[in-house]
Amino acid sequence: MEIIMVDTSAIYALLDQSDNNHKEAKVILGKLSMENVKVILTNFLVAECHALIIGRLGHELARKWLINFCWEIERITEADEIRAKEIIYRYSDKSFTYTDATTFAVMERLGVKRCFSFDKHFERYGLTFYK
Repeated sequence: MEIIMVDTSAIYALLDQSDNNHKEAKVILGKLSMENVKVILTNFLVAECHALIIGRLGHELARKWLINFCWEIERITEADEIRAKEIIYRYSDKSFTYTDATTFAVMERLGVKRCFSFDKHFERYGLTFYK
């Protein structure tokens, strides 16, 4: 079964109706639910999403999202964090966040090639958007 990593940008687009990617995110979510794929996110992405939702959409929606989301969480390992630092160091011309880099490290570790994201950093790292 193929694994798809979901990113903060996709989760936010799903929740914020005024987001430019909202409609596309809903279409992609529908496709994901109909295909035989496993959708995951990392524990760092959960923290990033929760903070973003609180800051932009309010604490009540953030609380509801945290309680109700149903995707599997893949925990960042110490080795993932070491790899993330290597990624940030190697790609000094890119503005990858630490969360981006840990996500890339997890995707490498699990052999995940596609992501549900609207963040161009994923493409710049050589990953493919799930469409």
